[in-house]
This record gives sequence, structure tokens and C-alpha cells, in this order.
Amino acid sequence: MLYYHATIPQFTKMLGNMSAILDKAAKSASERNFEVSVLLQSRLAPDQFNFIRQIQILCDTAKSGVALLTEKEAPVHADNELTLGELQERIKSVITYFNSFTPTDFEGAAERRVTRPRWEGKTLSGEEFLHQYVLPNFYFHFTTAYSILRHNGVGVGKKDFLGDMPYKK
Repeated sequence: MLYYHATIPQFTKMLGNMSAILDKAAKSASERNFEVSVLLQSRLAPDQFNFIRQIQILCDTAKSGVALLTEKEAPVHADNELTLGELQERIKSVITYFNSFTPTDFEGAAERRVTRPRWEGKTLSGEEFLHQYVLPNFYFHFTTAYSILRHNGVGVGKKDFLGDMPYKK
């Protein structure tokens, strides 16, 4: 149950937050009278991936992390997005994929051995994989995408990053 709650609701929420941030980016480009493609190709450093690639990796990290923890197939994306609308569709498809999961899908996830092709035969336990790879990688790419937009003058702040909070009175 812990692995479900650490992934599905949180990734769904954060991808929804990113979708709303993309809407703000489109609005900002329109109001400031420039092509939104400028934002999509932006990066914080010359050797860093551009905004589009940050969103692609953000989605891939979430969906492949969940797939490997549950031993289910993840949707395949061609990495050919060129517009905000196409990035929105990618985010939406990952959220739709997450809607198919239940807590029982994560039974045994902590002990499951996980590997990736570039790890050259090395493995992590599901617990190590989630906490030391998936979650940090997800938030790294989310933060980088957010920072690219903020650096380029899109009016986003911490509330956009965090999204709605489940406050109670």
C-alpha cells in the first residue's frame, strides 16, 4: 500500500500540476507576444536537456518506475512531441495509465529486484529503486522544467509547483 501511495496519487497530482504550469506557459507566451516554441526549446545550461525533453523524462520516470515496481507494461511514447498540446497529451496518457492501478498491484514491490539496461546487470531492490532513483529523478526533472519556465519569465511560483493541498479545518 505504501508504494501505491508514494507513486500513483503523488505522480498523478504532480503531473496535473505540470499540466497547469504548461497552461500558464502558453498564456505567458501569448500575453508577451512570442512563440511558445521558444520556451519549449529553452534550457538552463548549454549541456542540459531542453524543456521538451525534461517533460518527456518526467513522464518516462513516473510510468517506467511504476511499471517496474508492479511488473506491468508501461505505455510507449515516441519522444516526438514538438508542441505544448503534444506534451499535454503525453501527460494525460500517463495519468490515464495510472488510473488503472490499485494498491494490490504493488504487492511485493519492496523486495522485487529492478534493473535498467544502462546499469550493466546491476540491480536495486524495489525499495531502493523507488526511494533512491525514481522519486529523486522525477522531482529533478519536474524542478528543472519548472525552473526553465520561471527563468524565462513565466509567472509560476511554489503554489503552482505544490498544487492543491489537502488542508482540513
